[in-house]
Amino acid sequence: RMLFSAKWREMLEKTPGLRLEATSTGGIFWVYFPDQWDPKSPWHDKRVRQAVRFAMDYDHINQDLLLGHGVMHGSFIPDSFAYYVTVPKPRHDPARARALLAAAGYPNGFDGGFYYCDASYSNLAEIVVNNLNEVGIRTRLRPLERATIVKAYSERTLKGGMIQYGSAAFGNAASRFEAFLVKGGTYAYGSDPDIDALFARQAGEMDTVKRAAILTDMQHRLDESQMVAPIWQLAFLNGVGPRVGVSGFNLIKGYIYAAPYEDITLKAP
Repeated sequence: RMLFSAKWREMLEKTPGLRLEATSTGGIFWVYFPDQWDPKSPWHDKRVRQAVRFAMDYDHINQDLLLGHGVMHGSFIPDSFAYYVTVPKPRHDPARARALLAAAGYPNGFDGGFYYCDASYSNLAEIVVNNLNEVGIRTRLRPLERATIVKAYSERTLKGGMIQYGSAAFGNAASRFEAFLVKGGTYAYGSDPDIDALFARQAGEMDTVKRAAILTDMQHRLDESQMVAPIWQLAFLNGVGPRVGVSGFNLIKGYIYAAPYEDITLKAP
């Protein structure tokens, strides 16, 4: 599971009968800007946050770490969640990133502070940090143990840089907003008043069609505000042996393991 390097790719290809089956998870990874609410911070300028999106080399990230099986749809919401809507896919455009920084008053780039991440995903962070440095956002990788980054993120003590984070918690579009982006959310350092108002409206809306329309509006507003920079929807990579017929992977959308057990089959000897 989780074949994250050329070494594992080579092992998979050279093992007779072994096949790769990827499962798309509910785990979205993103970059968060905790200082965007501070008018004195460079991150307060939306153009600087946009530059981060254009700096990231999504194809390289996907191919190098997930063998191309990651979902790079640019959304903060997993595509398996209720009320998910499609937003424009991100694209790698370093020239555009530099132009945005120049327009924001940073023609020579700036010190972007620490790039905090869960140490388990330092390999992802290393690529993003290199991409950012290439366009002039000079940042330093700060990997933290998972318990440490979860605690620090929720206590709002990660300042002066960016946070790479991910969540695979089950729910829907509303629950993902609630935890990370709306006022009072466990991980929200600040919030957009318009999104807060829409969140309150959808929470009290009993008509599912009207609720869907509100949540669609929220997702488009989030994309426009650049409050976060989504990276990928994580895929789990699984090696399946030659005796396995139906592995059980991908029979349930968004479920990363083999299930239902009753549907798994073995080939005849």
